[in-house]
Amino acid sequence: MARLHLFDLDGTLLHGSSAPVEISRQLGLEAETVALDREISAGRIGPPEYAARVHALWTELTDVHVTAAFESAPWLSGIEDVWAEIRGDGDYCAVISLSPSFFVERLTAWGAHAAYGSRFPDVPFTKPVDPAGILSAAAKVQIADRLCEEFGVSRADCVAYGDSLSDRDLFGAVPVSVAVNADLHLAGLATHSYVGLDLWDAYELVRRVGN
Repeated sequence: MARLHLFDLDGTLLHGSSAPVEISRQLGLEAETVALDREISAGRIGPPEYAARVHALWTELTDVHVTAAFESAPWLSGIEDVWAEIRGDGDYCAVISLSPSFFVERLTAWGAHAAYGSRFPDVPFTKPVDPAGILSAAAKVQIADRLCEEFGVSRADCVAYGDSLSDRDLFGAVPVSVAVNADLHLAGLATHSYVGLDLWDAYELVRRVGN
């Protein structure tokens, strides 16, 4: 049976950072967004408020900024190698993140079968952000279920990789999970735990025997 590997982005594929922080760095607004990351990580604000506040910060955002943020971000090493092996084994890999879809979706070029993020207006912004398009921890599970249906697998065939509060629901919904450089919100929930800078080492904790 094929497996579906589900990857978080912020703090998981990106080490010690988030897509909004990397985007804001290009605009000289890193400190403001780091503060927002702390608020949402602590549960003091929810995803819709977070999205509205970063949207308000990004009045000067262009696609050039987004490209620069993506290319200079602190990615874990080995992402493309891991996804190439997953695909080669006939398995599936997807990214589900609360970060803006215009950043997350770029990961399909690295080999992800699918990449889902919160829906923001097109860059540069001329419209407000719609709260209905902003993902939540519960939405990650809903998207995972849709991907299971699309790829012909079940929750029992899923492996989740994450680091924080937004991954708790998904970790509780699938049988195998890998906490990657995780915070205390995932303590005791993950099947495996990894601390480091290479996704391949995290993947090896759940890699098929014989590979």
